[in-house]
Amino acid sequence: MSRTFALVIAYDGTDYSGWQVQPEQPTIQGTLQTSIRRSTGQEVSVIGSGRTDAGVHAFGQVASCRFPNWTASTEALLRAINSRLPSAIVVNEVHEADPDFHAIRDALGKRYRYQIQVRHQRNPFEHRYRWRLRRVVDVELMKIAAKKVIGHRDFSSFESAGAERKSSVRDVRDCVVVPSPDFEQTGHLAIEVEANGFLYNMVRNIVGTLVEVGMGKQPPDWIDDVLEQKNRIYAGPTAPPQGLFLKHVHYLPGYRSTITPDRHLPLTGS
Repeated sequence: MSRTFALVIAYDGTDYSGWQVQPEQPTIQGTLQTSIRRSTGQEVSVIGSGRTDAGVHAFGQVASCRFPNWTASTEALLRAINSRLPSAIVVNEVHEADPDFHAIRDALGKRYRYQIQVRHQRNPFEHRYRWRLRRVVDVELMKIAAKKVIGHRDFSSFESAGAERKSSVRDVRDCVVVPSPDFEQTGHLAIEVEANGFLYNMVRNIVGTLVEVGMGKQPPDWIDDVLEQKNRIYAGPTAPPQGLFLKHVHYLPGYRSTITPDRHLPLTGS
């Protein structure tokens, strides 16, 4: 009898061409499916809650998969999958789910975290996980601008070309700028965005726009104008991929991850 499982996955996406399987390219989805085939002998399609791009990381990615014939426990399945995974990918949790559970369709929302280092000496152990800015930013102005992103509206101005959507309207529930307690010493800064769904490169475009405000190139009220234009050319640049983490995916109780995400984020500084 077939069984459906929800996997909670963390990965360093630096050396991968994103989540989705691509011919002749290393991907997170492809690596997971190969690991499952080798460890269980079963061909399984792993459906992630979202398709993170090349170089983007996660510590709360959720995926659904249906096994045609798995009779052992969820703990045994977790151990089996991890035994064949490379060190950059780990399954932290396996939960048995309803037969019709679907990681994309059943998701109620997601939260992303983007990590920045403002000036200071570059750190060879952090360059995979932060966007290093060479100029000072005004964190308070960025906080004011971030609040203007929150709301239910058309976010076309923060959508990069490359993925067709039926609608560009999204409900951004939170957008915060979080300097680390030792910000003056480290320059560590994070931006977190939570929404019911995201357009292509939406978080990285929001981050690039907030950084423009922080550098004094635009005032916080500029965000209102950017949103009103509903055109990508009016927003700031796209932030590079290495600072972005899929932090958490929200589901109804029963599918919710039991991980406390901040414990699993490398080099947060906050």
